[in-house]
Amino acid sequence: MSRDEAKAIRDVELEKDRARYGLLAVVISNLAIAGVAIFGVWRLDGDKAVVVGVLTAAFTAVSSMTTAYLGIKAVSNTARSIALGEGGMRQQQPAPTAPPGQRTT
Repeated sequence: MSRDEAKAIRDVELEKDRARYGLLAVVISNLAIAGVAIFGVWRLDGDKAVVVGVLTAAFTAVSSMTTAYLGIKAVSNTARSIALGEGGMRQQQPAPTAPPGQRTT
């Protein structure tokens, strides 16, 4: 195995670890927000106006954090594929060639 192949394997493993631990951080944060919201609703003893405010804030925090993670991950993956030259190779297909002796139109 050459050094380039070993480096490519390490890079792939690093990206997998980053994705795994980033997603784990988002999930744990979302669970913490949900737990605090549930505890807050439980302690408010039915004050509906405040309960709606707490639940709205919790939903906003969870959706914002999840959307930010997915957006950053998508942009990172796109930038990485462009930097490695993979993006242009997928989009450009070679022109079909005619067999010898035939003209292409």
